[in-house]
Amino acid sequence: MFTTEWTTSPREFEVAIERNFRIPVADGITLDSDLFRPDAPGKFPVILCAHPYNKQAQSTPMLPEGVSYRRAFIESGDFNFYVRRGYVMVIMNIRGTGASDGVFANRNPDEQTIRDIYDAIEWLAGQDWCDGNVGMMGVSYLSVVQKRVAALKPPHLKTIFAFYGWTEGYRDLFYHGGIFSHGFFSSWTRNRGPGMRIDKDLKAIMGEADYDAALASLRADRELMSVPFLAEVINDPESGLHPLVLEVLIHSLDDDWHRDRAVDFSDDDPIPAYFGADWGMFGFHMPGDMRAFKNWRGTRRMIMGPPIYLDRPVYQYAYESLRWFDYWLKGMDNQIMDEPAVKLFIVGANEWKTAEDWPVPGTRWTPFYLHPDGYLSEHECWTDDAVSSYADSAFERGGVEFATPPMVENTEICGPIVLNLYGSTTDTEVLWFASLWLIAEDGSRQMLTRGWLRGSQRALDDEKSEPWQPVHAHTSRDPLTPGDIYEFNIEIRPYGLLLKAGQKLGLVIKSADDEAPTNFNELLAHGHVARPNASRVTLHHNLKHPSHLLLPITRGNVVGTYFSGGNLPTVGPKMG
Repeated sequence: MFTTEWTTSPREFEVAIERNFRIPVADGITLDSDLFRPDAPGKFPVILCAHPYNKQAQSTPMLPEGVSYRRAFIESGDFNFYVRRGYVMVIMNIRGTGASDGVFANRNPDEQTIRDIYDAIEWLAGQDWCDGNVGMMGVSYLSVVQKRVAALKPPHLKTIFAFYGWTEGYRDLFYHGGIFSHGFFSSWTRNRGPGMRIDKDLKAIMGEADYDAALASLRADRELMSVPFLAEVINDPESGLHPLVLEVLIHSLDDDWHRDRAVDFSDDDPIPAYFGADWGMFGFHMPGDMRAFKNWRGTRRMIMGPPIYLDRPVYQYAYESLRWFDYWLKGMDNQIMDEPAVKLFIVGANEWKTAEDWPVPGTRWTPFYLHPDGYLSEHECWTDDAVSSYADSAFERGGVEFATPPMVENTEICGPIVLNLYGSTTDTEVLWFASLWLIAEDGSRQMLTRGWLRGSQRALDDEKSEPWQPVHAHTSRDPLTPGDIYEFNIEIRPYGLLLKAGQKLGLVIKSADDEAPTNFNELLAHGHVARPNASRVTLHHNLKHPSHLLLPITRGNVVGTYFSGGNLPTVGPKMG
């Protein structure tokens, strides 16, 4: 890639490959790696990819194909692309996976795993084919560990290109809004099991009495025991990778176990970092990358792409990452730092928007109120507004739907979204699932994004919350009193959309995610527990309880929507 003003590293080297290369770390174990370097004398920057999966598959030549469970773990990128342009690439199995020594900690990596990567970076920097500059890249798990190790600031780690990676396992992966998400985790443990070795020492760590008490509590939890896979884990906790799942189930609140595995953003001078994901990953990686961009106190960039995950093998951002590495690892003046910090793909317009910050400066958060008969409008509630309700049980997962009138003008929505909802239930708990839908002029519908909240975990973290983005503490459960009305501030994951004139925005509120997913991204966001108790759930929308959806308007909506649809009445024949 080049312009009249700058270029990226040219393709000029052949590739030398050394398989099953061992990297020592501080506690004496070694990590199995594949080494790819230019087949030429000299010293080069190193790009490290650390992962827990099948190492051979990461570098298997293949025609790119859409992501699926069959290929999802191929996440390091194409070594040929980088090595031919003057980089050494190392693809390394973390401890307890593949042929690496040691034992695997959990899906959310522990501190020892991150320290291993620190050690590997420093060891690689001292090899005679490395010029002392090391970067990291890769998506998903490979992105997660980058953000963690960057916080430790290995002296020779100069930058990360960390796309598609959560930063808080509790909120992004395991417990959406405090609701346990078992769908992806169950599939992941079943598909990854043969390549991982774990210590089954949870009972020893907790102590037998506390372990047995935790199991008894889980076995009494009907939400969990209603899911066959979770019941299997709880009833047979020592089998296979069940201890990994059990450990997460025991830590059902955002406690120290989760906090110790979250990214530490306290450094005032972190290394440069490039984050990114896509709008479709609302149930997995996207929130973490946005959180990382917001909280990273040093040089950072972010891309939010169209709602399509990356092909396997990963290559879509090859040139963007190369340009980033050229700047930070080779010192090439390619003007990448002169460009806007944020690039956002706007669905519907199918084009890019740039900004210097996130949320986009100048965003107008506009309330759209819930009304009877399923209306969603900028018009405030009035005195005779009342309630909407639905039944929720194992036999009937009801819900309610609202939709705006047709848009009068093209209206761009781009940013964090909040549903401020007043609700009550006949149960002592309620699970909120709120999704946004694009409704075309012909009535066809497409789901865009979703938010979740366990009613008993509605308490906010006031220090971190903003009016446009509630952050819940998730440190305790406060059961609901049946029939009492509560305010629930539900974070709906951000989106970038151009609503065209004539289109509508729909809001669906339920207490389960029992609808069938239509693509891989939706599948990753599905599979949560549901309430086993039958209940009646009621939404309150009136002057006293003004339930509303807070939308980030970045263009248009100067003239609000019309209840009438904007249709002028027909003029009849003249009288007289």
